Amino acid sequence: MGVFRDLQRTPGVFRILISQLTAKFPIGMLSIVIMLHVEKIYGDYTSAGLILAFASVGQGIAGPLTSRWMGHWGMRPVLILTSTVSASAMTAIALLSVPLMVIAVLALIMGLTTPPVTSSVRTIYPKLVPGRQIAPLFSLDAALQEVIWIVGPVLAVFLSATISTEVGLLTAVGFMILGGAWFITAPELGKVRIPKSRRRLGAVLTRPTVLISTLIGFFFIASFAALEISIVSIFGHDGVESGIVLAFFALGSLVGGVTIGRREPSSWSLALRSTGILAGISLTLFSPNIWWLSFVLFLGGIGTAPMFSALFTMVSSTVKFSETAESYGWLQTGHLIGAAIGSALAGVAIDAFESNGGIVISILFLLVTVFLSVITSRWIPDLRGRDASPIPDTDPIMMPETL
Repeated sequence: MGVFRDLQRTPGVFRILISQLTAKFPIGMLSIVIMLHVEKIYGDYTSAGLILAFASVGQGIAGPLTSRWMGHWGMRPVLILTSTVSASAMTAIALLSVPLMVIAVLALIMGLTTPPVTSSVRTIYPKLVPGRQIAPLFSLDAALQEVIWIVGPVLAVFLSATISTEVGLLTAVGFMILGGAWFITAPELGKVRIPKSRRRLGAVLTRPTVLISTLIGFFFIASFAALEISIVSIFGHDGVESGIVLAFFALGSLVGGVTIGRREPSSWSLALRSTGILAGISLTLFSPNIWWLSFVLFLGGIGTAPMFSALFTMVSSTVKFSETAESYGWLQTGHLIGAAIGSALAGVAIDAFESNGGIVISILFLLVTVFLSVITSRWIPDLRGRDASPIPDTDPIMMPETL
């Protein structure tokens, strides 16, 4: 744990960690509370999956665009604008009684204006710590994100079941506004300037590590989205048990992040970690008992934060600094489109085959994740003992002409 003590000594690291965690707290609430809200109003999980799909597609489109805008206009202006619009759309979803397609449009707007907190903070990290501390910092970040997934679903289900889904959504709005303000005013945002990328939008995908991370992340997150909606369907929209089960899954990830995840990843780390997660999720098919599900998902969750840490560190070590924000934007796009497709397919499978249908969808997505991690291992860098800092941007030096 000495490496984490070293991080604590670095000025500003924990301020950025906690403020961005608060700003992103709605992520842990939104998918489940929107699903509960839509299912309550329209009466089926297919509609809920559709709305989540619209929100996730919007987020996927916005990922690389808003990340690239930060290089042109700065992080703070982009974060302020997107936070304001996204929170307004979320409030409208909570308070308006309108047809399903209007909710879908609002969800799309909410997704398109999702604040690019993830891209900004992961661009800042390599400038806060030495290269050897980047992998542990990404691991600690991924582990702390699990606080969102431990507390968020429980809070969302509790508020929705005991008060109303509208209150659950408005609570998420409050976290977005207050947490976003704390993160936006952090001094570290003013100390790091993202250079303008000289390459066209999407050119970073020609880098094998960025493309591999985006594809693996797509299937990885799709499996989680399918799992989440499946767990909720087991206990119903009034059951708090689903929040407890998902919290155990996140707790396992937290444990994995501060143990396994602090190690610098090798070429086979993604394959090994995703295989462990697959084993845990597959065991959920044996029983819908809350304690069985909590136990096996805790075990499966141990590889989650280390998996994310390996993906982020791989990208950080192989792209130029001016390309990092856009690269993480594409990773986010892969994650969110995966969440959209995973939620939509699971919703249809649950309506057709009950809860186990959605779990099977989750397992299939994880099988593809393991397969891709194995066949792409030759392009995945072995970062053990290596500096994971981004490649420096260099400008041509203009030499005076000699007469």
